Amino acid sequence: MAADHPEHPSKDSLLALPLELPAPKDDGGAAHLKGADMPSLALPATNGADARVDAPLPGFERLVLYFYPKTGRPGVALPRGWDDIPGARGCTPESCGFRDHASDLATAGAWVAGVSTQTTAYQLEAVTRLGLPFPLLSDSALLLTKAIRLPTFQAGGEVLIKRLTLVIRHGLVEEVFYPVFPPDRHAEQVLAYIRNTIRTP
Repeated sequence: MAADHPEHPSKDSLLALPLELPAPKDDGGAAHLKGADMPSLALPATNGADARVDAPLPGFERLVLYFYPKTGRPGVALPRGWDDIPGARGCTPESCGFRDHASDLATAGAWVAGVSTQTTAYQLEAVTRLGLPFPLLSDSALLLTKAIRLPTFQAGGEVLIKRLTLVIRHGLVEEVFYPVFPPDRHAEQVLAYIRNTIRTP
């Protein structure tokens, strides 16, 4: 078993993935999503505006929504045993991966946003600390989670979304990445998919 998450993780420890991190298995929790209609919902975003989850910004062909459980904060303890929950650890490295490839994804016609069940105020800390060039969307009311039956788990008294990514085109889920592992290289996987499937509307 992996060791418990440090009681007070440092900024650097949040960026690194422990050795022998347990990989999540496909439990079928996202099997219904490919080809599904996205609801006409708008979620609060860290850029101060509500963001639609069924369409990208004007000028983009695809919307990439990466769902993650919870970003840690330096000096603030995560739930006990966090590293032992398959798929829980790695939200910060994953977000940094999408940050580093955001311009490449935009060039390929994809607009990116992260989604979690934390509040916008909580998410703003991660956006600032990590220098994310895209917004994080808050589904703290679980509106989207319930509408499309996203796979979830509970830790520390919170309902958290299991790590997955949806590629949305014309209001439909075109591709689903689930489970996601390792999280720090996932953005490269999504970029490769987008580049290999570019097509005219």
